[in-house]
Amino acid sequence: MTTPPFAPVTDADLAVLSEQLGRPVRGVVGVAARCVCGNPTVVATSPRLPDGSPFPTFYYLTHPAATAAMSVLEADHVMRELSDELASDEEVAAQYARAHEAYLRDRAGFGDVEEIAGISAGGMPTRVKCLHALAGHALAAGPGVNPIGDRALAMSTWSPERCACAQPGGAG
Repeated sequence: MTTPPFAPVTDADLAVLSEQLGRPVRGVVGVAARCVCGNPTVVATSPRLPDGSPFPTFYYLTHPAATAAMSVLEADHVMRELSDELASDEEVAAQYARAHEAYLRDRAGFGDVEEIAGISAGGMPTRVKCLHALAGHALAAGPGVNPIGDRALAMSTWSPERCACAQPGGAG
């Protein structure tokens, strides 16, 4: 089983991540996506946290502006629109199912955890449940892997193409 390549996590990354989340980070195995300024945007998290808890959200969106943008979309009920698209478009549904499988493969490279076997994130493969998780996966995997995550990013006011960091090391 191969694992996705991640940027090494530095002490500076861990400090920024803790500031972004407002708490100490747990189980970080890599930085899966970065802001154009270099700050972490998405982390890859171990499927079993150091305290032994299972953690299905392998790709975790940490960037405050990105998480805020996904929260706005959720508050605007965009998930319903994306759910309708998923239900009515067989091609999107097939891509979404493939995204789920890719997510599981990526996470499996860091250990199999029985309690979360077959569970990815964000409602995949059949529902749209959490845009934060789906956007995190889309950013980590790149365009064209997670169609719902890609759509959420395209609909949001946040862009990975410009820095909106108010974190140490950021341009914002």
